[in-house]
Amino acid sequence: MFMLVMHLLVMPAIATAEIYRWVDSEGHTQFGDRPPVNGGAKRIEVDVNSYESVTIQPFEAYSSKSVKSSGVVMYSTTWCGVCKRARRYFQARKIPFKEYDIEKTRKGKRDYARLQGRGVPIILVDGKRMSGFSASRFQRMYDARQQ
Repeated sequence: MFMLVMHLLVMPAIATAEIYRWVDSEGHTQFGDRPPVNGGAKRIEVDVNSYESVTIQPFEAYSSKSVKSSGVVMYSTTWCGVCKRARRYFQARKIPFKEYDIEKTRKGKRDYARLQGRGVPIILVDGKRMSGFSASRFQRMYDARQQ
């Protein structure tokens, strides 16, 4: 019983975002928070977790014409403590960034699905993707971008 209680206390909070997927008249796969008027969309469930560890990967593996990284972009939620820490870090150091809530904004939901997000935050910095947040690892990645 003790282990069960400890496991439940340690598990990250999970939120569900409603996203629809469909193929348009030109054969392109589309994602949105509302289905198209003509129907034909499949509702997909996206479980959103906070990342437990930080990973940095080349963004090209996830890029598409509609998800671009220019400067610092963070995909987040309002309830995510790690997202709040990253936001405070950026603000304290006057690092310009764009932030998209993956539960409340259409662009955030769409990009999160296209990025195949499995947790928050996702931080994009000029060609690199950080899943989770570490101040020291972010700063190294950000400084390397400036060179």
